[in-house]
Amino acid sequence: MTMTTFRYQVRERTVETTDTVTLVLAPLDEPIADPLPGQFTMVYAFGVGEVPISVSGRSGTRDIVHTLRSVGAVTKALSTAECGVTLGLRGPFGTDWGMPDGGDLVIMAGGIGLAPLRPVIRQAIEQRGRYGNVSVLIGARTPEDLIYVDEHDVWRDADVDVRVTVDQAATGWAGHVGVVTTVLDGLDADPARSTAFLCGPEVMMRFGARALIDRGMAPEAIRISLERNMRCGAGLCGHCQLGPLLLCRDGPVVSYDRAAPLMDIKEL
Repeated sequence: MTMTTFRYQVRERTVETTDTVTLVLAPLDEPIADPLPGQFTMVYAFGVGEVPISVSGRSGTRDIVHTLRSVGAVTKALSTAECGVTLGLRGPFGTDWGMPDGGDLVIMAGGIGLAPLRPVIRQAIEQRGRYGNVSVLIGARTPEDLIYVDEHDVWRDADVDVRVTVDQAATGWAGHVGVVTTVLDGLDADPARSTAFLCGPEVMMRFGARALIDRGMAPEAIRISLERNMRCGAGLCGHCQLGPLLLCRDGPVVSYDRAAPLMDIKEL
């Protein structure tokens, strides 16, 4: 079943930044199984190829939402697909974020890394009474690289602590400037009862995890999403191997205590 491609049609297309779009895909055939937060699908542009894209949400009960950045031939074809275009989907694949039963949540995103974390935020809001303090820390290179800007205040209205920072300010930017770890000060999260979710450039996840550990959080309570060259999505081709892991099967979400040695990080 995982190798079967199902037809989906672009129902909505939203431009997030100059190179990033969000697509709402509606099934034309039998829909794929419901993806869990953190899982991905293989998205096929007919005549061009397929790539792994993390699921960034659901629209209704059947539609799949993907936010993707144009970085190559396939993602360019996908990002320019207009409403009505038919694409192929396989999946869902991989491990999920594994939402805890309670406690505080720390969600740290860099750039388009916010896309795979968006379902975590939405589930935390839907089950708001289940969790303590929920903090979302968002970093981007510039204000123009921020995604889901219209949703930030919606999350704040749901009693979520949303902190946004950029590496380089632009004219008119009145927000914080600095890497994402610089907005950790004063974070209202108990390290002993917190779960952290990190997604973004690998260097950002390294420093983000280190900063959380320095604040008393256990490495096994920190979950990161790793990217490697995924081809088949089913653990068959070996292109996404990281040490003993095949990330399309054993990832992309891996606890930091398990991932750090494979990322050649010597100290936790």
